[in-house]
Amino acid sequence: MMTKTLQLKKLHAEADRLHKQFGSKRLLAVHGAGCVNQPQAMFIFINPTGKNISAYPAWKGMRAQWLGTKQIWKLFYQLGFLSRDTFAKTQALKPHEWTPAFCISLYAELAKHKIYITNFAKSTQQTARPMKKQILQRHLESLLAEVYLISPKTIVTFGNETSSLLLQKPISVSSYTGKRKETLLIKNKRFPVYPAYYPVGQGMRNLPKAIKRIKVIL
Repeated sequence: MMTKTLQLKKLHAEADRLHKQFGSKRLLAVHGAGCVNQPQAMFIFINPTGKNISAYPAWKGMRAQWLGTKQIWKLFYQLGFLSRDTFAKTQALKPHEWTPAFCISLYAELAKHKIYITNFAKSTQQTARPMKKQILQRHLESLLAEVYLISPKTIVTFGNETSSLLLQKPISVSSYTGKRKETLLIKNKRFPVYPAYYPVGQGMRNLPKAIKRIKVIL
C-alpha cells in the first residue's frame, strides 16, 4: 500500500503552516495516517514530539504519528489491530532502525482494520512539555476539517485535554464508562466521541482502562 492511500495530502499544507508558527524549528509537522475513508475508528492524541523519527528533516519516509516509539503500539496490538510479528518489530527496533518501508507496512496494517490515528495538533515539540491551551486551540479548525474529510464512524479522544479541546467543554475521562459518549457536530455531520484515558507516558498505568473502554465501544 502506497503512502498516498494512507494519508490525505490535502490536509498537510495547513498542518505544515501551523507547525512553522508553533512547532520546533528543528523539526517538521507529523500528520495523521491510516484508513482515510470512513474508518471504523479515529484515535486522537494530543501532539507529536521529537521522539517521533519522522519529524526530522532527514527522514525520507511518510511522516505519521508515533513512528520510532514503543508504548503506543501495545494499545493497538492488544486491541487486535496489529499482527504479532509487526508488534514485535515495534518493540525490538531501536528508533534509528525503523525504515520508511516498515512504517508504511505498519500503517497499512492499521488501515486494513479501518483505523486512523492523528493528533489534535500536528505541530511537533522538541520535548513532551505540554503545549499552552491557547496554542492548541489554534489547531482546532484544522482538526475539525480533518475529521469531516476522514468521516470516521467513531472517534476516541485520549485524555482530558484532548477531549475538552475537541468538544469545547470540560471533560473528565474518568466519568466516561461503558458506552457513554458525546456528539460532535461539524456542518451536516454528527460524530460520536468517546473520551478515554491517555495510555502513553505518565498515563501508561491507565493502558488497561483505555483498552477496556475501547473494546466496549468497538
